[in-house]
Amino acid sequence: MLDKIKVSSLLNSIVPISRFNRGEASKIFEEVSSDGYKVVVKNNKPSCVLMSPKKYEEMIETLEDYQLYIEAEKRLKSASESDFIDQDDVLKTFHISQKDLNEADEAEIEQ
Repeated sequence: MLDKIKVSSLLNSIVPISRFNRGEASKIFEEVSSDGYKVVVKNNKPSCVLMSPKKYEEMIETLEDYQLYIEAEKRLKSASESDFIDQDDVLKTFHISQKDLNEADEAEIEQ
């Protein structure tokens, strides 16, 4: 979502608050739906950001993924050898053979 925002698209995303005062809210919301976001300025200063629900969800997912990544990094840095379980031990505990693994369907991982 936020990768490679171009200056031209950033400039096109600026909406003066006076457009709301002139009754253009519906048109602005249509622009948000098509463009993803708009920055509302008051006295030439950003006052708020309007985002489409889709862009908002993407942003929240990105933040959650980043938080999970940071947590994983912390855990890896503080982990010791004894915090890990050998794969062979896990397979034995759950009575899974290499043949079972080979015959298992591929897991689909959401990206």
